Amino acid sequence: MLALLASGSSRSSSNNKLAESENATQNSNMSWGTELWDQNENLAIHTNRGIDALDKYANFLRDRVAIETEYAGKLRRLVKNYQPKKKEEEDNEFTSMQAFRNLLKEVGDLAGQREVVSESLQMQIIAGVTLLSKTLREERKKCLSDGANLQQNLTTQLSSLDRAKRNYEKAYRDSEKAVDSYKRADMDLNLSRAEVERYKNVMTSKIQQSDDAKNEYANQLQKTNNLQQQHFNMLLPAVLNRLQELDEKRTRGFREFIVGAADVESSVAPIIARCMEGIVKAGESINEKEDTFKVIERYQSGFTPPRDIPFEDLSKCDPDSVQDSHYSNSTSNSLTIRGTMSASKLKKRVGIFGIFGSNKEDFSDLPPNQRRKKLQAKIAELQHKIAQETNARDGLMKMKIVYEANSSLGNPMTVEGQLNESEHKLEKLKVDLKKYQGFLEKASQVPVATSSPQANRNQLQNGHRTSRHSNGSADDHHDDGDDQPDDAGSLSRSDSEDNVAQIQNGHNNNNNGSSASPESGLGTSHTSLPGSGQGSANENAIGDDTYYEREVETLNPLGTCKALYPFEASSEGSIPMNEGEELQVIEIDQGDGWTRVRRANNTNGWDEGFVPTSYIECTLYA
Repeated sequence: MLALLASGSSRSSSNNKLAESENATQNSNMSWGTELWDQNENLAIHTNRGIDALDKYANFLRDRVAIETEYAGKLRRLVKNYQPKKKEEEDNEFTSMQAFRNLLKEVGDLAGQREVVSESLQMQIIAGVTLLSKTLREERKKCLSDGANLQQNLTTQLSSLDRAKRNYEKAYRDSEKAVDSYKRADMDLNLSRAEVERYKNVMTSKIQQSDDAKNEYANQLQKTNNLQQQHFNMLLPAVLNRLQELDEKRTRGFREFIVGAADVESSVAPIIARCMEGIVKAGESINEKEDTFKVIERYQSGFTPPRDIPFEDLSKCDPDSVQDSHYSNSTSNSLTIRGTMSASKLKKRVGIFGIFGSNKEDFSDLPPNQRRKKLQAKIAELQHKIAQETNARDGLMKMKIVYEANSSLGNPMTVEGQLNESEHKLEKLKVDLKKYQGFLEKASQVPVATSSPQANRNQLQNGHRTSRHSNGSADDHHDDGDDQPDDAGSLSRSDSEDNVAQIQNGHNNNNNGSSASPESGLGTSHTSLPGSGQGSANENAIGDDTYYEREVETLNPLGTCKALYPFEASSEGSIPMNEGEELQVIEIDQGDGWTRVRRANNTNGWDEGFVPTSYIECTLYA
């Protein structure tokens, strides 16, 4: 049963194919010349509408090309607007930003493919449609003109036939009348023989005219039939068949152009698909854990979190510390800031600040971990430059050896100057490398505070304070709150435990007994001012010390600050601090990364100097 059904379905399928082939053969045998011989006007209208449809398709393609061009242009503009800015280049190391940058590249490629589609449609399809439409209109016009001429010839011949027929009909009637007149005259006995003969001559003439008209009519009829037969069997079918070919050419072109337009887009589809794959790949390349690690690598300072804040028993503190605590407690109406304040809101530093330069070459203004990363990157850069310069020097030496072996190739002295310059560059690079390696070695060491609050408290002996004056002597002052710091005691950092440690370590002092190290404070930094010398204590006391004393007296505390990290004084005018230590702010950062602070040194005096703004958290008085 199944076999019978299968055989029946196969026969049915073959019969359908046979019927379709017979219909196709029958349709191919049919032509406008034979089937539509009397539809000339309708065919003219049909062909005109067909060409109009082709022009409409061309206009559609032009509008689409405009849309594709606009779309590609807007994609290009979109990619350009969202390209990472130069200031954002440091964020390119994150996988998310790399994926976004790759996405923009793929979208740019996608815009390029839309431009390819636009250009291909414009140059291939629209140009072909326009040319075909123009050709079809010209051929149609010629066909219609030929058909009109053929119809005009046939109409003229039909008019000649009609005229010949009318002449024949008139001549025939006239001949019949002449015959009747002659017969009546011949039977009329009253008429003379001459009159009868006249009637006979008229009859003969009319009969002859009738015969001539008949012959002309027959001739015109034959010509008309021949022309009509030729017109409807040969000439007009040829014209109509040409119109048929023209319309088939238009229809075939319509099909080819639609398929061609699809092929244009299909040709870029694989590239667009690859762009989509690239976008998907860019998205899948994002790794949140890797970005998190990179954030840690970028911003990790290397410092440990602050320790617990110790309890301060006010009953055991001196009046000075009570007064300091008054400043630190006045934070209810204060503004807490971290970092650098805008220099436009504050006046620039004047006076002695110009001598306190910040040495950024060793990246000492950065936290330890970031400083090590910067130094390692600088060392890698210098090593790369050294390798390049070494290769260049080796090449020059080989060239010199070749020139010395064969002087015809060149003068070895011309290479001598380049060799000297290369050696000079190489030596300078090696010096810089050694310098930065030293910076890195120093930065890799664990920072140790030069002073601490415990060290300050240890200086109290038997309820007395020991202050070291600029003359090198030590005076004991009772802690009764009545002692006032003198010039040297209030302005010199020789009171600080830093200078005490330096003296204990065997550091040399200047003639008047004050510290001359680069880490000395405001009281001793006057020795480097222009116009001041290494002279006697009287000169210093009369000159610069008076200036500093007057300046310090006018600087009232602006607030307090807390050290976030320990800091070692490494430049002139800076002071060390311990993590968690509280200081008084007497001058805010003016945009150079340094803040001027003051600290009670427990010797009836003050330490003043600059610390990195990024190392402290400031609380300013309202």
